[in-house]
Amino acid sequence: MELSSRIRSVAPSVTLAVTARARQMKADGIDVVSFGAGEPDFETPDFIKSAARAAIDAGDTKYTPRCGADLKAAIVEKLRRENGLDLTPENILVTFGGKQALFNAFQVLLDPGDKVLIPVPYWVSYPEQVKLAGGECVFIPTGPEKGFKITPQDVLDHAGGAKIIVLNSPCNPTGVTYTPDELADIAKAVLDTDLIVFSDEIYEKLIYGDTRFVSFASLDERLIERTLTFNGLAKTFSMTGWRVGWSAGPTEVIGAMSTLASHQTNSPAGFCQAGALAAYTDPAAAGAIEAMRQQFEKRGRHMHERLTAIDGIACTEPTGAFYCFPDISVLFGRTFGSTTVQGSMDFAGAALEQAQVALVPGAAFGEDRCVRLSFATSLEQIDKGIDRLEKMLKR
Repeated sequence: MELSSRIRSVAPSVTLAVTARARQMKADGIDVVSFGAGEPDFETPDFIKSAARAAIDAGDTKYTPRCGADLKAAIVEKLRRENGLDLTPENILVTFGGKQALFNAFQVLLDPGDKVLIPVPYWVSYPEQVKLAGGECVFIPTGPEKGFKITPQDVLDHAGGAKIIVLNSPCNPTGVTYTPDELADIAKAVLDTDLIVFSDEIYEKLIYGDTRFVSFASLDERLIERTLTFNGLAKTFSMTGWRVGWSAGPTEVIGAMSTLASHQTNSPAGFCQAGALAAYTDPAAAGAIEAMRQQFEKRGRHMHERLTAIDGIACTEPTGAFYCFPDISVLFGRTFGSTTVQGSMDFAGAALEQAQVALVPGAAFGEDRCVRLSFATSLEQIDKGIDRLEKMLKR
């Protein structure tokens, strides 16, 4: 049976593959320290779980409408209160996680050959989703030397003939966050083009130090009709398994995404929507978010200090999300066990087999000089894993 050329062009998620391999090794009795998964290690807050239980007990286990009106209204209020965006429920689509929202947006906006600008490094699913929609990726290089950020001139230099630009701040995999001034300058450049902006803001609450978050669409009223904002509850509320994400944007696009969704998945389970509603409306939410954010900030600072103390390793300090993205190219040419490291895939393989440390090769994100380590784990595990890496590097 022959597969379509479309699916043959798509690579599986490396982050999921690394996580699965680490879990299998643990199941086989091997003590693996995993820095792979982009998943908070905290429990979902109790008030959210209680709301979902109440919904189940009330019989909310049947087919649901295309997102309940209460949840849409809560998202609209959240965007007004926290993001400076004045929208209506018709501007909102709730999806099975943020990944589906992005997928559907690419599907309804791209025709075969349409170009999408993607800064490098990028989240692994952006290019694959573009391919599945028939689009063409145009990568904008950044790298450690540019702080992993694009400039307004980069936008202008690559905008010709392109339809969409993807922005992700705070960023997976780098942990980098654009400042409000940097985003404002990029917005000015965007407004000199015909580009549509996909602003992936899933890590908006996980920001550190003096960093201040701003939603891209709020920077200029003209951007409201040019921007699709993507968000969800997985990272902020430690609700990865609940699969509730959403997108906000122009009604015509949101309506088309909803039509597509009606032939895919219906809508998230009613009790999951009840939990999401509690997350956005319960007074306990702010305290729960802040408690997790403080722990992530402490862990990120510690991991960064440990990594940069290793001879030759450079690492941009994370100001958001929960990732460090160190440059390990100084190790290229060295041999660990039976592996001579020529790139990030080799190093990640050696780290797993020689040190029992799981991390994600930067090649999966378009930057082969680096590897990604998640600090969504305890300080004890961070020290244990980096101790092992240091020992491997000294052998």
